[in-house]
Amino acid sequence: MTKSQGAFSVATAVLLLAVMTACGSDADPDSTPTPAPSVSETVTSPSPSATSPKDEASASAVEAVTAYYATVDKVRQDADSPATDLDAVAISTQLSAQKHLLDSQRSAGNRQTGNTEVVEANVQSVTLDNSDPKAGHVPTVTIDVCWDVSDVDVLDPTGQSVVTPERADRGWTRLIVANYSWTSDPDSGWRVAGGKDLEKSPCAG
Repeated sequence: MTKSQGAFSVATAVLLLAVMTACGSDADPDSTPTPAPSVSETVTSPSPSATSPKDEASASAVEAVTAYYATVDKVRQDADSPATDLDAVAISTQLSAQKHLLDSQRSAGNRQTGNTEVVEANVQSVTLDNSDPKAGHVPTVTIDVCWDVSDVDVLDPTGQSVVTPERADRGWTRLIVANYSWTSDPDSGWRVAGGKDLEKSPCAG
């Protein structure tokens, strides 16, 4: 089993009942980043000794995914954690979706218990095109993530679980991780900008 170093999608909520489905001054974070057009340059499990710009971007993006899941878990577990904590790990449509889902959960008086585990994080493509940030042409890394939410539950105000029995405990999500601050912060400016669940068999335990 391959784990990222540390721990999508609630838009992809804890998936709120299904699974759990910032920026440079010249950037427009409302523009959805344009992902790489192909996966011909697939990189799996970036090497800790990465030296090329693409390898460094891959490693930083995987770290950003880890921080993303950990932060989403935290704000859903603790009603006192400000929604603005999500600004440090998400951007664009993903940030809007996560804040909306968090608001819905808190309005209902629900809270999450347990943490999401990232079982695999496989880089599919990398593009370092920063030609037009306002149009979404920013560096992006596409990462397929296999998550495990078997330890995650969502409780209502009475302490009863609201997670449906049909929820899948494991699945795959393809995340687009973008850096709208590439010029000023190429290492830690990465945020999850979007994603979609993948229809394929869960990763092995």
